[in-house]
Order: sequence, then structure tokens, then C-alpha cells
Amino acid sequence: MIKRRTLNLAIGLTFALAASGIAQAQETYIPLISKGFQHQFWQAVKAGANQAAKDYNVKVTFEGPETEAMVDKQIDMLSAALAKKPQAIGFAALDSKAALPLLKKAQAAKIPVIAFDSGVDSDIPVTTATTDNKAAAALAADKMAELIGKEGEVAVVAHDQTSRTGIDRRDGFVDRIKSAYPKIKIVSIQYGAGDQLKSTEVTKSILQAYPKLKGVFGTNEGSAIGVLNGAREMKRKVVIIGFDSGKQQKDAIRDGQMAGAITQNPVGIGYKTVEAAVKALKGEKLPKIIDTGFYWYDKSNIADPKIAAVLYD
Repeated sequence: MIKRRTLNLAIGLTFALAASGIAQAQETYIPLISKGFQHQFWQAVKAGANQAAKDYNVKVTFEGPETEAMVDKQIDMLSAALAKKPQAIGFAALDSKAALPLLKKAQAAKIPVIAFDSGVDSDIPVTTATTDNKAAAALAADKMAELIGKEGEVAVVAHDQTSRTGIDRRDGFVDRIKSAYPKIKIVSIQYGAGDQLKSTEVTKSILQAYPKLKGVFGTNEGSAIGVLNGAREMKRKVVIIGFDSGKQQKDAIRDGQMAGAITQNPVGIGYKTVEAAVKALKGEKLPKIIDTGFYWYDKSNIADPKIAAVLYD
């Protein structure tokens, strides 16, 4: 009797283990490799991804290098994620060309790649969940022109010149100024790697070189805070326009030190990335770009519920 019970228990355990193995095999795993972790922006993207993972019952991991200057580390993370043989992968490229060999590997293994925030110079991603960064930066240029009386010298402190967001935000701003505001001169475009301290030093050197400078555009959260700190340290009053959100930018806009900023919809970016991966796995047709939207905010509308919903601390 005891032998039979032991046998039954063993059979039951075998079935349970087999069932658990099947469940594990069926679990859809989608790693997301972001551009960094040092900005609150990425935490908001992660929150959106986690919400979609719950809604669609898939497993998501979210990681990125410590800073947005660490291209090699991001490539290592992408390589490690692909080695786990995920069903799909989300990728926000720091360098849109450096990742191509690995993305080709993913394509060969039939792993759908969903680009998010920053696109890739390739048709490998099945879609890109992103802000229309050129249009967003053009709006920043229009606001800058309005605030400086459509004439004078301005500068740009960009986060990089290798990612799609860095390139598009720089070019969107520069192209709009050049095409629409002939009396405004862009005297300097510098790169601070999205790092507050580096962007502060870059800003100070620009302010030193151009005593008549009227305005500076910082192309992401770290750049904008660097511009703000640089102007404070140099005791210079210039029109500062930022990008993204975070407590420091929001406080600076409320107290008038920063004129305003463009916000993306980071939670929406994270959510749409995971949602697109699930749809790709089901064989659904996806648009090349999933436009997640952007808004201008300043002191006058920062408390508006529609704006507050896409801001973060």
C-alpha cells in the first residue's frame, strides 16, 4: 500500500514537473534594453512596459547602462538578452549603427525587434514606438523664437550625435530656426552625453564665449538640467527650453528659471513597445512608426490634467 502511494506521488510529481516545464516553455519573454537608467524618464518607460506585461500576461525585463554614454555596455546587454532566446525584444539604441550586427542575428533567429524611443538606421525593427522628435524639437524652436523676439543668438546642448533622438532633436530645432527665423543665429551646438555635470560645463563654456546669447535648448532631461545649472553658476539670464520632465525641470518651470519644455509620453512608449511585441508575435501587421505624442508645457499649463498625466518626477 505504501509502495503504491509512493508510486502515485512520484507519478504525480513527474506530471507536475512536466506541466511546469510546459508552462515555462510557453511563457512569452520580452526583454527591453533601454538607453540608460539615470533619468526618471526611463523609470516612467519601465512603468508603462510593466503595465503592458500585466495586461498581456507576458514576462518583461527592463535594463539599461548607467549612463547614455556607455554604448559598449548597452551592446553587451543586448547580446546577453538575445542569448536567452526571447520571443521578441525591445531596443532603444544609443548608437543606431553599432547594434546592427546583433539586430541582424535577431532577425535571422526570427526574433521580432521593436525599437523604442530611439530608432535604428535599418528596416530590421518591425516598428518603432517613439515621439516624432523632429516635430517636437521644431515646436521647441518656435517657442524659443517667440520668447526671444525672433532675433538674436541661441545655442543647443544636445545629449548625443549618435542616437536617433539626439540627431532628430538637434536637426528639428536647427532646421526650423534656419527655415523660419532668419534673424536668429545658432552660434553653438555642443554635446553633453545627457549627463548633468558634463552639460553644465558645456553650457558654461558657451555662455563664456557668447556674452550676447539669448537662449539655450537642452535636448533631454540631463542636458536641460545642465543648461539650468550652467546659467545659474554663470549668473546669466537666458531663455532655457528643456525636453522631458523630472522634478528639477518642473520646479524650474514653476519658479520661472526655465521657460518651458517638451514632454513625451514615456509611460505610453513603454506600454506600446510591449503591446507591439505581442502583436508582432501574433503575426499582426504593425505601422513602421507608433507615434506616442508630445506636448509643450510651461507655467501656464503644467497643472492641466492632460499635461500632468505625461509628466513624472
